[in-house]
Amino acid sequence: MENIDKIIENLIDRQEVCFLSFINDAGFPTTRAMLNPRKRQGMKEFYLTTNSSSQKVQSLLINNRAGLYFYDRATYRGAAFTGTVEVLHDQNVKDEVWRDMDTIFYESNTDPDYCVLKFTANAARYYQDYTSTNIEL
Repeated sequence: MENIDKIIENLIDRQEVCFLSFINDAGFPTTRAMLNPRKRQGMKEFYLTTNSSSQKVQSLLINNRAGLYFYDRATYRGAAFTGTVEVLHDQNVKDEVWRDMDTIFYESNTDPDYCVLKFTANAARYYQDYTSTNIEL
């Protein structure tokens, strides 16, 4: 498939939400809708924002293996990533991904309940036209 990396990156960038899957504290898989990553480095690193006090953060601190899925409903295409998550409280990272609209959820970018999830992919699959393709990262 020609320029598959660019096709997938375009799909990722056009979405408003993505889906983060992880193992909860009872040992079961669970999925949460997340605002699309605020920053990404290619298809290897994705930076998402969330509440430090959330169940997903508590679960990811115990088991950092996760999945990240991007879906384009209009074209019925998707990109699924597996990898690990780091929960970041580094103020420089929080400042970098902060958006003015975040005041809906947090008092400021220094709010202790505001954190960043850094998802690092180790594998990916792309789906389109009833076919899945493994992607080299």
